[in-house]
Amino acid sequence: MNLYFRLLLLFWKIKKNKTYEGMLDPTTIDFRALPSDCDINLHLTNSRYLAMMDIARTWMTERIGLLGKILKKKWFPIVNATAITYIRDIKPLQKFSVTTQVVGWDHKYFYIEQKFHSPSGLHAIAYVRGVFRGKKGVVAVEDLLALAEFDGEMPTLPDEVIHWKEMLEQKKINNKKAT
Repeated sequence: MNLYFRLLLLFWKIKKNKTYEGMLDPTTIDFRALPSDCDINLHLTNSRYLAMMDIARTWMTERIGLLGKILKKKWFPIVNATAITYIRDIKPLQKFSVTTQVVGWDHKYFYIEQKFHSPSGLHAIAYVRGVFRGKKGVVAVEDLLALAEFDGEMPTLPDEVIHWKEMLEQKKINNKKAT
């Protein structure tokens, strides 16, 4: 239920938003770990990280000026893969932030870095690979970049994302061999 409340707060925040960032700039959104977000170990449960990452990516999409445009075109984001590393736990009632940033793209996918942090340091870091889908299928990267009015150079993907991409490709190859 608290995710619905957070979603309503996000929509209110989106409605009030008047400032925008560049497509490659980091955006940050603040949270507090509610008791209902925590598990029996008294820390933020793993599934909540992913749900909060969804909210943070929606906020990033708004902050870079794309949310209204993609909704108008009826394009929807689809997560293809996620890799997350948990570093330090987030305790009940602890305040923390999620910083989200597009770190690059390739011929098909966008790659996004998301970091959970608080004054006590880094709690988790995740990478997300995704696409946008429309009525005609997957939206071309070039079409989304044009919609974002991005005219900069394509950034070089971080080494860890390159290795992750290679691992994902190897999984596909291994799965084809197994079937």
